[in-house]
Amino acid sequence: MTTPSSRPQSFSKPRTGLVLSAVALALVASGCSSLQPMPLREVDLASANKTDRVAARADVPPLAGALTLEEAIARALKFNLDRRTRLMEEAISVNQLDASRYDLLPKLTAQAGYHARDNDLTVNSRDSVTGASSLANPSISSDRSHTRSELGMSWNLLDFGTSYYQARQNSDRVLVAAERRRKAMHLLVQDVRTAFWRTASAQRLQGEIRGAIALAKDALADARKAEAERVRSPLDSLRYQRQVMESLRLLEATNQELTSARIELLHLINLPLAADVRVTEPSAAPGRAILELPVERLEDLAAARNPEHREQVYNVRIANDEARKSIARLFPGLSVNLGANYDTDSYLIHQRWNEAGVSLSFNLFNLVAAPSQMRLAEAGTALAEQRRMASQMAVLAQVNIARLQYENALQQYESADAVADVDQRISVLIKSRGQAQVQSKLEVVANQTTAILSLLRRYQSLAQAHSAASRLQATLGVEPEIGDTSTASLAELTGIFGAAIKAWDQGKLPH
Repeated sequence: MTTPSSRPQSFSKPRTGLVLSAVALALVASGCSSLQPMPLREVDLASANKTDRVAARADVPPLAGALTLEEAIARALKFNLDRRTRLMEEAISVNQLDASRYDLLPKLTAQAGYHARDNDLTVNSRDSVTGASSLANPSISSDRSHTRSELGMSWNLLDFGTSYYQARQNSDRVLVAAERRRKAMHLLVQDVRTAFWRTASAQRLQGEIRGAIALAKDALADARKAEAERVRSPLDSLRYQRQVMESLRLLEATNQELTSARIELLHLINLPLAADVRVTEPSAAPGRAILELPVERLEDLAAARNPEHREQVYNVRIANDEARKSIARLFPGLSVNLGANYDTDSYLIHQRWNEAGVSLSFNLFNLVAAPSQMRLAEAGTALAEQRRMASQMAVLAQVNIARLQYENALQQYESADAVADVDQRISVLIKSRGQAQVQSKLEVVANQTTAILSLLRRYQSLAQAHSAASRLQATLGVEPEIGDTSTASLAELTGIFGAAIKAWDQGKLPH
């Protein structure tokens, strides 16, 4: 090691480092200025689309047979892409909670640095009494290059307090995300039940509609031929054609309405849109047992389980912690620091040393800002409590409305079912008479159209009854315990929802 007395006193001043620094800075500046927007290329977009389509339906088993309502709901909850998005949002909230817990720990930092200069650090000394310069030569107090490393721990009481309340808020936000997932699940089940019954109606009616359309076109052709041959009076012939075309218009409109049901159902359960799906209709309609329960019990259940109301309750807790966090920021900050240091500088007598320190800081402007901060915190808490109260009153109203809608939907279904049964029997009789050439094609077409529309209204009212049942379930916050859908098998989920639908029809509710 070179002693301080033997250090060279000549000081070289190379400029190579400065030149390299200037060149590097110029390169960075030119690179930043050359950045331009890069639009998507068609090949990149096509590749991304192909990858997404494959990933979207990865691990989705094809249909093994006819699709039941229970399996449709299970497939939607397990494979629906929007549902997966909700689960990822909840997972992000959980990760944020895990990350915020580490903010409660002291900060432990390791630092290492290299210091270099192109000449020696020299100093002159001056007499503190006379002010005269010392006659001694300038002294060197540091190596030209040396490294320094440090391992330190610091803990701030104010940061700990705010981090504690932030972690509590993040834990409540995890629960809020879970309630939003429950709400999304209720809406998804409602959409699946509606699409399922629309698909069932299309499956039942499209064959009859195509036959009726073919018969109507045949009758229209006969009517136009009769008009050309003047078999009837022109007015009667035109009236005949008008009635046939009106029936044909209704049949074609009904057929167009039913064609989109299958695609909607396939999208909800994440199957290829070109897949051939056949549904199996449940034998029983939604039950009335739930309507026989006291309204007070339904209101109490909704107040305890409704996801929107529970979210507002959690928001009150978040607002309370936000108020406490705002108050904690007004207190002085107490910091404790501990550190171990090492420096390779040969001029240091002690190259290793430990240090400790305690500091107290306080922003004096907090004394001025404290009243407004307190008022803001109280206003935020009051607003959250007001939203919670309004949410509960809205939920109670929703329970009564949803119960009434469910009762009305069941009554409409029963009426539509009775009308469809009568029209179907009339259509059978008219069709048999038409085959015996006792009845005109016009009357056969008209009665078939009436029977088809009555059956369509029956299925529509049945879909509305199921939708109203799902709406009431969502308002009550009633859903089966399904656990993690990623680990549960499709058969298990199907069985769970089959039992849940059966329990609902029997009027069984959670306590």
